[in-house]
This record gives sequence, C-alpha cells and structure tokens, in this order.
Amino acid sequence: MSAAATAALCTGAPETEGFVDSYRELATPVLKQLAGQDFRAQWQAMADLGVLRLAAPDATAPGPVTRSLAMIEGIGLAGADPGLCYALASQIFGMQFPLRDALGADAWRAVADVQEGRELLCHALTERGGGSDPFSMETRARRDGDGFVLDGAKTFITAAPVADRAIVFARTAEGRSPFALSAFLFPLDLPGIRRGETFTKTALPTVPMGELLFEGARLPASALLGQEGSGLAVMASTTAWERSLVLGYALGPMRRLLARTTDWAAERDHFGRRMGASHQVAGRVSEMALALHRSRVQLYAMAARLDAGTPARQLAAAAALTKISVSEDYVRMTEHATALSGVRAFLPGFDLAADLAAPMAALTYAGPNDLLRVGVARQLGLPVEN
Repeated sequence: MSAAATAALCTGAPETEGFVDSYRELATPVLKQLAGQDFRAQWQAMADLGVLRLAAPDATAPGPVTRSLAMIEGIGLAGADPGLCYALASQIFGMQFPLRDALGADAWRAVADVQEGRELLCHALTERGGGSDPFSMETRARRDGDGFVLDGAKTFITAAPVADRAIVFARTAEGRSPFALSAFLFPLDLPGIRRGETFTKTALPTVPMGELLFEGARLPASALLGQEGSGLAVMASTTAWERSLVLGYALGPMRRLLARTTDWAAERDHFGRRMGASHQVAGRVSEMALALHRSRVQLYAMAARLDAGTPARQLAAAAALTKISVSEDYVRMTEHATALSGVRAFLPGFDLAADLAAPMAALTYAGPNDLLRVGVARQLGLPVEN
C-alpha cells in the first residue's frame, strides 16, 4: 500500500501513530532473528523491546494504556505471530493493568518483574465443568492458619504450560453469593501444584494452553488478592480490562491482510483488466478498510477512556460491545480476503494464504460473543435469564 493509503488508516493522535510505527520498525529485524525459536524466546525478545513495560500512570501522551495498545499493534504490523500478540495482549490488559490497579505499591513491586519478561502470568478461571458461569466452579480454598489450602483443577488456560505465576479463582464459601469466590496470585512451583494436559490447538497454536492441578497446595496469606470473598469483583475487573483491549492483537494482522489483498487486487490481471478495476472487488476491499477503521477507532477509544481514569468495571458493557464488534469485523475481513484470493487462500505456500482459525477464535476467547450479547442486553434493562 502507498504511504498515502497507509496514512488514511490513521485514527489516533500523531504520538500514538508514531508509537505504532516505531514498534513496527523495532520489531521487524528482531522477528527475523526469532524464526524457529520457541514461545518463551519470542516472549523474552518482545519484553526486551519494552512491550510488557507499563508506562507510569502520569505518562505524557499517549497515555500508558494507549501506549501499550500501540506497541501490540506495531509488533503485529511487523509480522509477529498472532498467537504471540494474543498472549502479550492477554497478560498486559487482562492481568498487568488490573493487578497494578488492585495491588498496593509494595505488592505490585513484588510481581513487577513480569514487565521484564522474567516471569510469565496466566489467568486460571475455567474448569472442565464450566467456564462462563463462575459459580459452577469446584476449586476450593479453605482457611488453614494464616493461609489457605487449595484443591481443584483449572483448564483451557493460555500459557499454563510455561507460566511462572497464576491468578486463580476458587470458592471460599458455598452457594451463589457474590462473596463466595476469592482470587489468589502465587508462583506455580509451590508443593501440591502440577501442570496437567497441554492442548494442541488449531487456532493461535504458537501460544501453549493447558491445565493446572491443585492437590492440597498451601498458599500464604499474601497470595490473596484483595479481601476474602472479593473474587467476583477481581474477576469483573480482569474480564472488563481484557474484553476492552485484548482484540488489539488482531490490529496488526488486519492491517497486513488489507495491504496484501489490496496489492494483489491492484496488480492481478483478470478478464483483460486489473482485478481492482472491478466495482465488486473495490467494494470488498472498501469493506475490509471499513472493518479495520471501525476496529481501530473502537479499541483506541477504549484505551483513551481507561487512560482518563474510568474504572474498568464501569466499562463492562462497552468492553463487551468492543470485543464483539472487533472480533466479528476480523472474521468479515478474512472472509472478504478469502473471496478475493480464491484457492490461494487455502495454500500455505502462497503469500495470500489466509489464517482462518485466529479470527474465529476471537469470537470465543475472552467470552463467547453470544453470551456477551446477553450481558449487554441485561445491562440495557432486559430481564434476560442466564
């Protein structure tokens, strides 16, 4: 795409767009050197570029949240694997920012080395018997002296096979009371903790996913996040943060997809003329550009609201709508690109090969879109049942 066309995609302040461009330039040579290396090596390389480092809350423009989003977009635009981008976005927005908000300064300093890549976090909520209904969880933490004893299992956890610490939700009381759950943060090398099955995935396969098993694991009192019984509030914060911005991982791949498809349509001869001369082709390419524009505007608007100090929990409905909209636009973009690329979209050896699974995963990760729609309708006042 031409420089003018690229400029037309800019939707943020010059400082924000500058961050995107600078991280694209920084990441491009690093990613070439990382070809064939394992996930942890790629993670550390991105940490060394500063991608995991949170700017101070009083940072100059762009604000810390916007800055992190721009970094994720920049490395994605440079060609970073979507799975790596997803894992980075999940830790930054779903864990690091909420933890910095929730922990006191001393407690945050104790885990702040995650910003240097030396430790990797995972978020353990889902169980084999349920995911979207947190009150169905069976993992329990019982009081034992000053600490807790944890028993149960969590599954489908992004990065569990390689993580060093976990945020884990467990029952500390019975029933469906809003105070029945608690959240804990602790290292995974404690006695009584082991890693279960590692899952082979068709979507975002480069980031591992697995299980954590707890058998009488003794947790110190310091592992408790917030107060006992505040797990639902912690969960509301982490999920609102994640739904607000985790789809930032898609922006780089979406921009690359549009550029690749546009160049293809502009150069290919088709029925005696350039393929891009067709109104139908032009319409599809324009729809792709519209989907990308809409997604960037929404994600950066959410980042701006968080930078302005709006509590994430107050943005629950907006976060759900943003996640739904961007994920579905990601799928639509891929559908348009596949229609224009023809069979080349399904041949891995071609430049036009489409990643069909990553966009579909976006419809489910951070909460299935159908359930998020129910939550939005409930917040609008409809008496929708679970």
